[in-house]
Amino acid sequence: MQILKARFALRASASQFQAWSNARTRPASSDSKVEYKPIRSVLVANRGEIAIRVFRACTELGIRSVAIYSEQDKLQMHRQKADESYMVGKGLPPVEAYLSIPEIIRVAKENDVDAVHPGYGLLSERSDFAQAIINAGLRFIGPSPFVVQQMGDKVAARKAAIEAKVPIVPGTDGPVTTKEEAMEFCKQHGLPVIFKAAYGGGGRGMRVVREMSEVESSFERASSEALGAFGNGSMFIERFIERPRHIEVQLLGDKAGNVVHLYERDCSVQRRHQKVVEIAPAPHLAPETRQKMVDCAVHLAKHVGYENAGTVEFLLDDKGNFFFIEVNARLQVEHTITEEVTGIDLVQSQIRVAEGMTLPEMGLTQDKINAQGYAIQCRVTTEDPANNFQPSTGRIEVFRSGEGMGIRLDSASTYAGAVISPYYDSLLVKVISHAHDLPSSAAKMNRALREFRIRGVKTNIPFLLNVLENQKFLNGAVDTYFIDENPQLFMFKASQNRAQKILNYLGQVIVNGPATPLATKIPPADVKPYIPPVPLVKRHGYAVQPPRGFKQILNEGGPEAFAKAVRQNKGLLLMDTTYRDAHQSLLATRVRTHDLLAVSPYVAHNFSNLYSLENWGGATFDVALRFLHECPWERLRDMRAMIPNIPFQMLLRGANAVGYTNYPDNVVFKFCDMAVQAGMDVFRVFDSLNYLPNLILGMEAAGKAGGVVEAAISYTGDVSDPNKKKYDLKYYTNLADELVKAGTHVLGIKDMAGLLKPQAAKMLISAIRDKHPDVPIHVHTHDTSGAGVAAMLACAEAGADVVDVAVDSMSGLTSQPSMGALVASLQGTKLDTNIPLQKVSEYSAYWEQARTLYGPFEATATMKSGNADVYLNEIPGGQYTNLQFQAFSLGLGSQFEEVKKAYREANLLLGDIIKVTPSSKVVGDLAQFMVQNKLTADDIRERAEDLSFPKSVVEYLQGAIGIPYGGFPEPLRSQVLKDMPRIEDRPGKQLPPLDFDKLKNDLVETYPGLSDQDVMSAAMYPQVANDFFRIRDKYGPVKHLDTKTFLVGPSVGDTIEVKIERGKTLDIKTLAISEEMTAAGEREVFFELNGQLRSVFIRDENASKEMKIHPKAVKGDKNQVGAPMPGTVLTIKVKEGDKVEKGQPIAVLSAMKMEMIVQAPKAGTVSSVSITNGQKLEGDDLICTIED
Repeated sequence: MQILKARFALRASASQFQAWSNARTRPASSDSKVEYKPIRSVLVANRGEIAIRVFRACTELGIRSVAIYSEQDKLQMHRQKADESYMVGKGLPPVEAYLSIPEIIRVAKENDVDAVHPGYGLLSERSDFAQAIINAGLRFIGPSPFVVQQMGDKVAARKAAIEAKVPIVPGTDGPVTTKEEAMEFCKQHGLPVIFKAAYGGGGRGMRVVREMSEVESSFERASSEALGAFGNGSMFIERFIERPRHIEVQLLGDKAGNVVHLYERDCSVQRRHQKVVEIAPAPHLAPETRQKMVDCAVHLAKHVGYENAGTVEFLLDDKGNFFFIEVNARLQVEHTITEEVTGIDLVQSQIRVAEGMTLPEMGLTQDKINAQGYAIQCRVTTEDPANNFQPSTGRIEVFRSGEGMGIRLDSASTYAGAVISPYYDSLLVKVISHAHDLPSSAAKMNRALREFRIRGVKTNIPFLLNVLENQKFLNGAVDTYFIDENPQLFMFKASQNRAQKILNYLGQVIVNGPATPLATKIPPADVKPYIPPVPLVKRHGYAVQPPRGFKQILNEGGPEAFAKAVRQNKGLLLMDTTYRDAHQSLLATRVRTHDLLAVSPYVAHNFSNLYSLENWGGATFDVALRFLHECPWERLRDMRAMIPNIPFQMLLRGANAVGYTNYPDNVVFKFCDMAVQAGMDVFRVFDSLNYLPNLILGMEAAGKAGGVVEAAISYTGDVSDPNKKKYDLKYYTNLADELVKAGTHVLGIKDMAGLLKPQAAKMLISAIRDKHPDVPIHVHTHDTSGAGVAAMLACAEAGADVVDVAVDSMSGLTSQPSMGALVASLQGTKLDTNIPLQKVSEYSAYWEQARTLYGPFEATATMKSGNADVYLNEIPGGQYTNLQFQAFSLGLGSQFEEVKKAYREANLLLGDIIKVTPSSKVVGDLAQFMVQNKLTADDIRERAEDLSFPKSVVEYLQGAIGIPYGGFPEPLRSQVLKDMPRIEDRPGKQLPPLDFDKLKNDLVETYPGLSDQDVMSAAMYPQVANDFFRIRDKYGPVKHLDTKTFLVGPSVGDTIEVKIERGKTLDIKTLAISEEMTAAGEREVFFELNGQLRSVFIRDENASKEMKIHPKAVKGDKNQVGAPMPGTVLTIKVKEGDKVEKGQPIAVLSAMKMEMIVQAPKAGTVSSVSITNGQKLEGDDLICTIED
């Protein structure tokens, strides 16, 4: 320690000796009257980056630095950068602590301080502070108290300017303290005028008024801001110059009366009169105007006896006339760019002047001061430019700066873990660039800002980048209207922040458990499925394209050529359902895009002769959004990129599209059009009741979109059983005739329950083939009974062109028949599929492993084998699995046999209907209703008028999903509906068209940047999509996580790789979870991301239930009004029961010395108020609820 002190003293001595030597050799002149007295220690009466800036200057000069800090700033960096630091204002509010003059002097006296530097803001322009410092026997590093008072008083400064013959703008002769005085001036001098704080600057308390009706309210608001920022609400009023440039001249004076200028800065890029970007020197300033301006500034400084650093500010109009605004008797925030272009350290110069050195002794004569190149300063602030620049507070989760040649950073709390409080200015870091010309300087700044990565708080960097890329700015042609007149500056590309969002998701799962409900206790396996290799690159480096397939035929010739090629194909074609129906049946539709894409290149290269891949629509759309938190449109797009040669097929529920309800016709048509654009090819159009009007609408929509129309007949009953007369062979052939007549390209048979026995298959397919020899026939079935392979072979022999299969390890039970079994059975026959069995085996091996990742949804947890009783109950494959899961989850596993029997009875009660989503749900709901209430079919018939039936049953009987073949069951329908309305036509026919533009506008209010595909998702599933958008905003692209991690999260010590895009991989290691919770009920979860420590705070939903935590406004709930920024409640303007209009003030908040009026987002009645006066709020804390 003694050695360190000795080194410090030696450094200080060397610096002081040089200064003393220069002063001693000064010539005998007026300068010799100035006493030189070295400064050994400096206290900075400020905080943040300016305090650190002064400390650095002190260190270079060998001067001991002393910091002060408030209680709220005890963790801030500026106190750590000083040689010593001391708390001031214990018990005082955050800002008042730094305004406590007695406290500051106490610290200085107690710690042997020689001089005090005020920085800027806070007390820097308070003459009483400067005088108190001097009275305490200390030196004030700045102008004399008299000059601080004279220049800080805008009226006195104006008077001095007049005396010095400096041009001025008409304004008040003295401070104005009442709104009546303000109104009188405006009436006398006219509008526009500008209100300015008489005792402070920085844009605080500044308002431009152009309407007489706004004078009084603007004066009150400006005065209130000035009072809060500077302790005095007096205002100065002057005429407002339209379209000026804001030019300021940097001055430096000494105690001997010498004054020099260090050229000027252009500060015209302002928002609400606060400087955002500054340039030195001012671009395109005429040399003669520059000379006049700097001469006026120097003359004024000499006139008032100015010493130390200061700035004279001017407004410059488009004719070259300039007008004095004010003098800033202190160091300016933007002093940095003057330092860069002149090479002069202004802070060190301030200290030397305070010691008594003259400018000539420091080598600072006007002839030696030159400006080289251009410098730009950007103020990076913690404000959200997309949300009206509201302050953003909280913990900085990630901080990475932009650096390199020509870049300087002046900052304070710029590190991961720093907490940005609502109590102080929002400035985070000043970024300064310097280059030989303005475009080069702007390019360096642009590059540096793009290198920044700041997470946890919002910043204005997107806005700054827009400014830097604006051609007017690059040309130096800006005035103070630049921001207001360029709305494109406020068009931002949202930051993706993917890594931090993914960490938040992982933390959420670690602390609170799975984010998607798990159906069984079987954990996901800890396995990485082996992906069989594909030839991606040829010998000479060219990418290997997958073999040509039916997709190319479709692209080249359209749907008709595709259908013709299918019909002319010699062998049996297969459609692989592994990508959709197989996992819907066996794994509750939970297979994720991550695992589908992993094997897609292998499929593209080895199964090019597939008729199609069924990979979209149906339940996959809903489940992707609801449970997997991924976009189904992105899934389709990504799969198409990896499988360019195989047609994709989807299920289209006729007029229900991919939903469970009726939609306006324009929704169905637009959906199909968007699906084709995203990569869909074949639309298997069906209706849950084979209701032709619904079917034909879906066919028309798919056909108009350019897709292949595969109209599907939903099969039930048994055409080989003469006792089953409702759905006989004639019924199906007549339906086929209608669909061919309607223009289908392919005829589909959709055997959703696996009821098509081999003999029935021969009869049905033969009959249709005889009537329609040129139309391809495609058969879909389920293997619930175990006879699926036999049935599909029978279909093939009878003339079917395509049958559905699933890869072996995903086949059987309620899924489709085995691909390998069909391929092997037909090898060497005229129906040979020409698919190598070895390739099927390798494909199956992948899914055998991948399937174990989905243990929590494994159908075999409850269903151990197929069951031929499906021929009795007729339960569709996917629904069979779901019903069994539901029965077990409700503790009714032993009653599943009763559920199956009830399903059969329910079907007969409803009229023996076609059963496929959504009609199958109607039957299932009635069956469960019967079991839970111990009702028989006879009970239903006898008590129908008195029972409260499930909603789906009532809506079915009303005709909400169409009209069943043979009509509705009577008298059951009349007994249930009584006087309820009935639909006797196509349900969606009477629905008005959906206004997509209005829907999008409503959505983007809450979720900016939504795509048209997102809007379509919201049209299909309004609440489900809204929840998905909220989760996606919060957690990012969780689809890139491996499945085990997605479902149950990582364990401490686990390391995972997350490939978020080509060439970008996140390496994440989970380190620890804090045992203690914060006051907000959060636990800190620690990670290592790409080798760097990261942490996230996660609310412990169980442990925090007993804590009193202020509720948050739910994103997307337009009845709830949340705090737009963290801050303190100043005023509450409503109470419970009040009726409010849209835009009416609800409350006034204050943060970072800025007041914010919270307005009602809608008209209505205030049902609850959740805040109190003086309460401190976090962002999005609930303020009130407004009901319609």
